[in-house]
Amino acid sequence: MREVWPGAPYPLGASWDGVGTNFSLFSEVAERVELCLFDDDGTETRVELTEVDAFVWHAYLPGVMPGQRYGYRVHGPYDPAAGHRCDPSKLLLDPYGKAVEGEVAWHPALFSYDLADPERRNTSDSAPYMPKSVVINPFFDWGADRPPRTPYHETVIYEAHVRGLTKLHPAVPEELRGTYAGLAHPAVIDHLLGLGVTAVELMPVHQFVPEHALVRRGLTNYWGYNTICYLAPHNAYSSSGDRGEQVQEFKAMVKALHAAGIEVILDVVYNHTAEGDHLGPTLSFRGIDNAAYYRLHESDRRYYLDYTGCGNSLNVRSPHALQLIMDSLRYWVLEMHVDGFRFDLAAALARELHDVDRLSAFFDLIQQDPVISQVKLIAEPWDVGPGGYQVGNFPPLWTEWNGRYRDTVRDFWRGNSSTMPEFASRLTGSSDLYATSGRRPVASINFVTAHDGFTLTDLVSYNHKHNLENGEDNQDGSDDNRSWNCGAEGPVDDPEINRLRRRQRRNFLATLFVSQGVPMLLAGDEFGRTQHGNNNAYCQDNPISWVDWSLATTEADLLEFVRELSRLRREHPVFRRRRFFHGRHGTDGKGDIVWLTPSGREMSEEDWRLGYAKSLMVYLNGQAITEPGPRGERITDDSFLLLINAHYEDLPFTLPQADFGAKWETVLDTADEGPRDARHRGETWLAGAQVPVTARSLQILRLADEQPAPAAG
Repeated sequence: MREVWPGAPYPLGASWDGVGTNFSLFSEVAERVELCLFDDDGTETRVELTEVDAFVWHAYLPGVMPGQRYGYRVHGPYDPAAGHRCDPSKLLLDPYGKAVEGEVAWHPALFSYDLADPERRNTSDSAPYMPKSVVINPFFDWGADRPPRTPYHETVIYEAHVRGLTKLHPAVPEELRGTYAGLAHPAVIDHLLGLGVTAVELMPVHQFVPEHALVRRGLTNYWGYNTICYLAPHNAYSSSGDRGEQVQEFKAMVKALHAAGIEVILDVVYNHTAEGDHLGPTLSFRGIDNAAYYRLHESDRRYYLDYTGCGNSLNVRSPHALQLIMDSLRYWVLEMHVDGFRFDLAAALARELHDVDRLSAFFDLIQQDPVISQVKLIAEPWDVGPGGYQVGNFPPLWTEWNGRYRDTVRDFWRGNSSTMPEFASRLTGSSDLYATSGRRPVASINFVTAHDGFTLTDLVSYNHKHNLENGEDNQDGSDDNRSWNCGAEGPVDDPEINRLRRRQRRNFLATLFVSQGVPMLLAGDEFGRTQHGNNNAYCQDNPISWVDWSLATTEADLLEFVRELSRLRREHPVFRRRRFFHGRHGTDGKGDIVWLTPSGREMSEEDWRLGYAKSLMVYLNGQAITEPGPRGERITDDSFLLLINAHYEDLPFTLPQADFGAKWETVLDTADEGPRDARHRGETWLAGAQVPVTARSLQILRLADEQPAPAAG
């Protein structure tokens, strides 16, 4: 007979103290709760939890050690019309489980209804087909690990997939490829440091479940936006095992990245779970307390409100669902040492009633939390519900994926008319979106490409998506790509088209790195990764999605170009100001930014209204940076001219008169093919000179006769 002690209601989940394990589960609707322990041979032992405090069921089991597999069975009402779906025939994962062993084996027993007749109950035991929660050892030797705490204005983000980044990396041992240990390999870290990356933003690493429909088609949920356990690192990314070893391996990855000065930001999915809609499986939350964890239709509580397009929405009006989110966030910061979060479909978290509310309880809790409020918080500021597009509307503390930056920069470089005024706003930090809420340029996470959509190479090679391999008749994925194939669809042998495509890639990258705000680079774009026109590769766990490291050799020029851009940004604070430009005059009598026409005169209101205008010159005054350095010192820098020509023909740009500077030096030209073709690099130009600028290209000129104080900040 197993010894069972009362235990404690908190902390929730399974907590090992060196002698035994405390188990604790919230359910307001439960009538009985059984803890199910599984031996290595699959034998199940059930322990009834008889202690209940404030709807938290708990017990302490002496002798239960790390590696123990477990789950729950919750007895209570099964009344879908009332919003209740308790079913003790279904083994349930612990919402607070810190590790998961195994994966879902899709079988009718996972569903509480007969698949052939949804009105009939299905009471088959799901345990043989369910993964199991695992008791973990929480102790880890962090040594001297410290969070890098890189300021936003010095941050360069690299969005990556744990598996896809290293699956094909030749320098990573085969057994480590596609894992946390693989990502922490010195070859990968050296590559990131060479790019000037200060933070990796990892696509979902919470334990997730591939959808049944995908598995039936022979596919999987590669991206991972289908979470089932918010405190558990995904076990398939572990090279060392899934009985708690994944936790240790994840921590070791974070420690290695921190040692290199690289922060770890997690893409988190607190808006929905893997249980889907009313016809989905019963894996965890649904069988524990369906009405507490999910938003249900008030008129018919059998059905779920869906602001995510994934079948359900987590109930952020419920204090227990909010508690789960906050406890999860704190756990990843305090125990796993991560440095921030990117919130998928964050607008869904702000829907207390129906509309998006920037003052919702979720944001109040974040603002007041002494742990979470101190890390990087990035919103994907939209969802699929009405009024869900909320770019610019998140409160202070938050930064945002700036979707308007992506769209505007794409439109400008593909030659759309009347885009220049908005392009200027995006280039300078999007003050129209963020200044009124007290935020700074760093509130804008600038990106041209991300996991969702075309890669950079595909953006300049395809006008249309090519998603047939996803098995949905090319109906999935966005049709609003704002891409331009430069004259032909897909790969071509035409040297002129390929030359233009390479130049367009450099235009996008140069724009990204000289824009005010925080640049985000999609993994593989630094050397031209392609998905062959697939703009929604969420289900492609294969070379379509994996980073092809052979391109680092064949596209070495592009890789060096990105490294050069990153160095330029890092060395020159004029490209990463903490405050918005204001146009007032600096100590040299000129404004901190001046907008000029290609003829060299200051732009007028009429110039801005010219819909056909696609070219401009931007003066960035390194002597007029208003914000001080970290010790209060004045920051000065070189001054720069950006010569931007999105017109389809070459244009001469007349440099401004000598009061802006007597002599200028070309430091970068996107018309150059690479280091061996830097035709204009280092060329000097006197004030008033005419500089030829190639069609659809960008040049960066540095003032050569200025002697600034050492740059700071």
